[in-house]
Amino acid sequence: METMLSLPKKLNFGSGKSWKEDMFNVDVLPERGPDLLFDFNDPFPFDTPLLTSRFGEVSIQRNHFDYILSDNVLEHIPDLITAMTNCIELLEVGGILEAMVPYDLSYGAWQDPTHVRAFNERSWLYYTDWCWYVGWTDHRFDLIEQSYTINEYGTELMQQYNDITKVARFPRAVDALHVKLRKRVTTAEEKLQYQAFNRGA
Repeated sequence: METMLSLPKKLNFGSGKSWKEDMFNVDVLPERGPDLLFDFNDPFPFDTPLLTSRFGEVSIQRNHFDYILSDNVLEHIPDLITAMTNCIELLEVGGILEAMVPYDLSYGAWQDPTHVRAFNERSWLYYTDWCWYVGWTDHRFDLIEQSYTINEYGTELMQQYNDITKVARFPRAVDALHVKLRKRVTTAEEKLQYQAFNRGA
């Protein structure tokens, strides 16, 4: 009798062409061969039996994963709030969401007809300091790292300005953003602020 593998603690969200042996691979396209076929535009079915290709039938609880990788995926998702809510609920407290996304001034932002959005430095506010806007009150993300992927043009500008924040203002100089978001419990003070912003709730 074949023994099923134990469910990893790391999730590859939108695994696509970047399928990883040591992670739980989730994708919307069956031809990519994910462990779980699922669309992150939909709320995740926690505590529900799910049939996977490598791990048999599993029931995933909230806070199961300690790390989520999202490599050029978020720009394809129409309902980003639902997708990000899935991510924060799937992660344990202290867990990391690492994402690579196209920068909004890059060529790559809109060269792909399946892209529905691009990103800039402020794209994470609604999942961090302004999380109450999307209905998060118990948990939020902290942006712990943000960096740029620059191209040849960006490299030339860096030699001139030696300041990535100045270079990022030039269209076509930055290709992508790389961010790390860490889940944490909201503080009592933050909860009071959220209540003030949602008086009619």
